[in-house]
Amino acid sequence: MAFWLGKKASEYQSHKWTVYVRGASNEDLGVIIKRVVFQLHSSFNNPTRVVDAPPFELSEAGWGEFEIAITLHFHSDVCDKPLNLYHHLKLYPEDENSSMSTKKPVVVEFYDEVVFPDPSEAFLARVQNHPAVNFPRLPAGHTLPPPIPVEDANRRRKGDTKDNPLSQWFLSFSEADELLQLAAARQQVQAHIAKVKRQISLIEGQHKQLKSSSDQ
Repeated sequence: MAFWLGKKASEYQSHKWTVYVRGASNEDLGVIIKRVVFQLHSSFNNPTRVVDAPPFELSEAGWGEFEIAITLHFHSDVCDKPLNLYHHLKLYPEDENSSMSTKKPVVVEFYDEVVFPDPSEAFLARVQNHPAVNFPRLPAGHTLPPPIPVEDANRRRKGDTKDNPLSQWFLSFSEADELLQLAAARQQVQAHIAKVKRQISLIEGQHKQLKSSSDQ
């Protein structure tokens, strides 16, 4: 999320931006993620930035766009291997005709799903008992260990991003919207395939006519 600095912009600092990893519904990802490492462009001081607690975000100022490498480190009972993501920092609107504004930021978010196929019971219990996480109903006959007591309940809520100052600009993600987009893309692909098949048939017909004429 990038804000143009307007009159306060300088040659080397035209935008203030924030890069983050958040839950699709602003859940507290700290129940799953232990730390996030952001690898910035080498021109930044200390380009490797480590965030050890949610919200997993960092803010900087600059003038150029570049690719940010993001590494998610999970809790030991979740997954041993880190997950590497890459995000291109965008400072300017896609539409060249759009005027830049100091009040409306450029927002570029990508939705990713991470699947843990064989979670431990301790992990399931921690997720289920976390107040900021929506957890599906467990299969019949499946039980989990009792909740782990927490001394300060407020600490369990501070990691969500519902009250984040930038939340008014967050994009919304819906599985239904994703399915509609996939269905629309599939129709476009099928239409393109049908068009290519018609063109191939036409070319083959012309080729046969030319061959027939040459044989005569």
